[in-house]
Amino acid sequence: VARKQNMNSKELGLVSLTDDTSHAGPPGPGRALLECDHLRSGVPGGRRRKGWSSSLLVASLAGAFGSSFLYGYSLSVVNAPAPVSARQGPAEGTATSSSNLSFLSRKHTLLANNGFAISAALLMACSLQAVAFEMLILGCFIMGIDGGIALSVLPMYLSEISPKEIRGSLGQVTAIFICIGVFTGRCWHLLLPQESTWPYLFGVIVVPAVVQLLSLPFLPESPPYLLLEKHNEARAVKAFQTFLGKADVSREVEEVLAESHVQRNICLVSVLKLLRARYVRWQVVTVIVTMACYQLCGLNAIWFYTNSVFGKAGIPPAKIPYVTLSTGGIETLAAVFSGLVIEHLGRRPLLTGDFGLMALFFGTLSIMLTLQDHAPWVPYLSIVGILAIIASFCSGPGKAPLPPHCEYFQQSQQPATFIIAGTVNWLSNFAVGLLFPFIQKSLNTYCFLVFATICITGAIYLYFVLPETKNRTQAEISQAFSKRNKAYPPEEKIDSAVTDDKTNGRPEQVSSSTLDNYVKNRIV
Repeated sequence: VARKQNMNSKELGLVSLTDDTSHAGPPGPGRALLECDHLRSGVPGGRRRKGWSSSLLVASLAGAFGSSFLYGYSLSVVNAPAPVSARQGPAEGTATSSSNLSFLSRKHTLLANNGFAISAALLMACSLQAVAFEMLILGCFIMGIDGGIALSVLPMYLSEISPKEIRGSLGQVTAIFICIGVFTGRCWHLLLPQESTWPYLFGVIVVPAVVQLLSLPFLPESPPYLLLEKHNEARAVKAFQTFLGKADVSREVEEVLAESHVQRNICLVSVLKLLRARYVRWQVVTVIVTMACYQLCGLNAIWFYTNSVFGKAGIPPAKIPYVTLSTGGIETLAAVFSGLVIEHLGRRPLLTGDFGLMALFFGTLSIMLTLQDHAPWVPYLSIVGILAIIASFCSGPGKAPLPPHCEYFQQSQQPATFIIAGTVNWLSNFAVGLLFPFIQKSLNTYCFLVFATICITGAIYLYFVLPETKNRTQAEISQAFSKRNKAYPPEEKIDSAVTDDKTNGRPEQVSSSTLDNYVKNRIV
């Protein structure tokens, strides 16, 4: 008070109330808002810093390195031994049931998940010395569980700790590290191709897991998790301040508390209840369509033709694996490009535009593969078509679907959402692996027209149904969907109940947003 002699009496009264803890009452949402509003006064003009704090960078890099990088690495290395590669997909398909670790926090789920990675690495690395192929199969199975949990929990954790201004770019870290992991695995496999070197390839899996185990414990838990599920306002405010790198986190706390006000009478939603809820029907359909197109768009079929196209272009067979390595570089560059432009273009244009480009390039590739024996230069056009399809996929459909699942749904609905998304993802992956050989045998090079049709269908659906999520809160995105759902979410029923209470003369319970308005208007 002494430092601000020029303040009027109302402002002095507010500072006194905020600083004096003896009269502040029990801790709660209103108390957190009062403290945050006091912090706001120290920021000139109310300006807020945007960008990546050091804690946010460490959390994203450590989380992605120990989760999505590990998933990409295991895809390329664990699947390298052809006799056992077919067993990896079903193992990952069963992993989605393990992602519903609701009794653990996001951070602790990621930490516990490293146990699967380390045990899988030890089993696979020791299988050759033990001459026990059962250990290799079991290691693949456990690695699939690790991948299923990682791709479910990590996007949720990163989405909750990031400000909405860079939420899209931060979400791309997961996809970028998957591409880097795949590229790294291919490089190691080319350097150590002998069967005797498999233990070293598998042993590398331990390194990212250990790095994550040593770094994540020093970082805070997800602030929305602390505030909404643990009801610990003080720790949530400190977590926001740590991740955002600023003292004034009042806006972020207000947004989370607004969601808490909406969900105060809502329990954790089960998968069956989420599927039956009319007010999120189009959100659920959008998740299903996006994840199905993500796997059924035909990128896995591209690898079936890569070696033959490179061979017909005159590349020596011994050099084809090194040329194929360039596709991994294209994947990584496209993912980085997507991360740089997603906050400027938005996620919706990336999804719809790149699905459309994939359909165009699939049609062109079908023509080129049909005519590749008619002229010596046609196979080179096929190579360009393959690289264009890979770049289109990695810059849009391959990277953008992961974070939005957190944006479409409320906190209580997100675990069920990831179970649905993961199940559709792995079932679609299984369907491609099972049906593509028959499609290719029946249609030959025209099989890509099937995938072009799927890409066009996905682009049309997303263009007409999906709203833009850039710089929008979950409540704003839900409101955009509500017009199509033609059903009111529970929060509107709660608001109507409050209105009825006021009409009947019963006192209205003061909410966090009401307290914040009191603070802004200097009403004590």
